[in-house]
Amino acid sequence: MRLLVTGGRHGYLGGHVVGAARAAGHDVVPVGSADADLRDAAAVDAMVAAVRPDAVVHTAYVQSDWHVTATGSAHLAVAAARHGVRTVLVSSDVVFSGADRVYAESAPPDPITPYGAAKAAAETVVLAVCPDAVVARTSLVLGDGRSQHERLVHELARGADGALFEDERRCPVHVADLAAALVELAGNEVAGVLHVAGADAMSRLELGRLVAARDGLDAAALRGTTRALAKAAGPVDVRLDSSLAASVLETRLRGAREFLP
Repeated sequence: MRLLVTGGRHGYLGGHVVGAARAAGHDVVPVGSADADLRDAAAVDAMVAAVRPDAVVHTAYVQSDWHVTATGSAHLAVAAARHGVRTVLVSSDVVFSGADRVYAESAPPDPITPYGAAKAAAETVVLAVCPDAVVARTSLVLGDGRSQHERLVHELARGADGALFEDERRCPVHVADLAAALVELAGNEVAGVLHVAGADAMSRLELGRLVAARDGLDAAALRGTTRALAKAAGPVDVRLDSSLAASVLETRLRGAREFLP
């Protein structure tokens, strides 16, 4: 399989997808913003036409930029449909408000942040333009020691100012598990929305303490707070039900209590 990976040059998840795909023997073309500006429809179409991939795994986004995250996904979807390329869009649990806590794939998005709205828009256009595409919704991505979550825990455990949310519940996933799942999805016939998050729901504070314990840091040094006290916008309790992924994927999505022993 010839695989195009957006965000594959410098992105955290994209880099892992590139590594997983190459390890599986695929021909991989990683691309970044220097290869094509996702906001430019003609540039995106030209890139897809030049690479001629069998599938694209779209990991690229800019959290604060609607035009990259939403419009860019639309441009990629149109190009993929025009050239007959299977599309795997990486989306996020922030498309939900958290009002219902546990979410299956059938739950309608109800974002409460601009980033969540951009991801929801990206999902809508990809599924509309590419009916055989798969939208892979995930949660906090970490596990190799280099994620932004793990770096933050190290800073806080060493005395930096700040705290971790103790009221927010998410389903963290190991970056290697997620990357392997995305490569698997690129090569199979699963279509529609699929939740690919970890098996354990937990707060950011509990997650931070697991990271600290794994890395020999003082977990007790980590302080907790709430989104309300921090005046931070975003969903509080979003737990993706990934039972469908467990039944259709060979890749096993471990929970953080397993991969952060």
